[in-house]
Amino acid sequence: MSQKAHLVMLLAQSSYFCPTRIVMGSGSYKQLDGILADFAARKVLLTIDPALVETAFVADVLEMLRKAGAGFEIFSNIEPDPSDTSVAEALDLSRALGSELVLAIGGGSTIDVAKAVAIVSTNGGRIHDYEGIEKFSVPPLPLIAVPTTAGTGSEVSGSCVISDTQRGLKMSIRHASLNPARVAILDPLALRTVPTTVAAHSGLDAFVHAFESYISRNANPFTDAVNLHALRLISANIGPLVANPENAEAALAMLTGSALAGMAFGQTGLGNVHCMARFVGAKYHIPHGLSNALCLPVVARFNAIANPAKYVEIARAMGCHVEGLSQTDGAQAAVVAIQDLCAELGIPRHLADVGVKKEHIPELAELCVRAGYNRWNPRTTSKRDFERLFAEGL
Repeated sequence: MSQKAHLVMLLAQSSYFCPTRIVMGSGSYKQLDGILADFAARKVLLTIDPALVETAFVADVLEMLRKAGAGFEIFSNIEPDPSDTSVAEALDLSRALGSELVLAIGGGSTIDVAKAVAIVSTNGGRIHDYEGIEKFSVPPLPLIAVPTTAGTGSEVSGSCVISDTQRGLKMSIRHASLNPARVAILDPLALRTVPTTVAAHSGLDAFVHAFESYISRNANPFTDAVNLHALRLISANIGPLVANPENAEAALAMLTGSALAGMAFGQTGLGNVHCMARFVGAKYHIPHGLSNALCLPVVARFNAIANPAKYVEIARAMGCHVEGLSQTDGAQAAVVAIQDLCAELGIPRHLADVGVKKEHIPELAELCVRAGYNRWNPRTTSKRDFERLFAEGL
């Protein structure tokens, strides 16, 4: 990036903030008893991914809680896209227990339910009341998050997403300072049972977070540094983790990359990948990570013209040799590397492969325009542009 571009970036008003304490390393979950003691919490609601309830990892955590003398209840009725119904059920359980803290063990859906329960527990009402940006002011119950997928970064991000079953849409509840977990435990042992498809889809979700945050119109030097390192970690380690979920080094690198991206994208905003994937996922019931992965290659190619200098840095972060290349060719190297990464991880090449229909493109494009991602996406995108992107993706 040129000195002039750096100067323009520095002159723009921006900020960077992360309130979460990070505990990381193999076996770091064993610090839970001390962390609970720091909060003086005697009654704990556990939100746990239903696939993990019977695992040895969770059994070990429960034994630690018993030894610490903590009373607890487990809520695991959590869908892949968690609903307001699940939040209400978990909240009833939490209130009956008199929870003083919420402990989440699982992926983004599990952590988002925990966040929602923590918010409503102290602010009252329903989670619907807090849709939007900073719609609550009372600090939620303390939340400790142990992510078991390396993807959403929910443990450190200022947002949670809950499906409104009545309106048939996803609510985003955002608060940069009050919504992240108080403590996040990044332990590679928690990823040992993750299925390979989940590892691939969630890992590409984390990659997209870092990629879109890095090229966002709202990026700043702090988020750039965080996102570039996230891109390095994720692109180098997603393959090894998918190949072997017990690869502790790759697992920790992926957890770290996911968290780094999560620390940044809530402050920079995201772009067309998330915009398109949001509506594709909702209409065709496709998991969030896969939706992002499907939309990533075509959007990466479309946005390259908007900031080729940053694309060169992305190529370099992904291990491409760009020395001696023109800026245009260096940017193209990033596009090709992203396409190759998706192919290597078995992502379908076409949106049609997961059921997207040509006749639905105008509707999807209109929804994308209305969503307002042009405030973040580096290239201004019209409805016709979105129609072209969806058509190219088919």
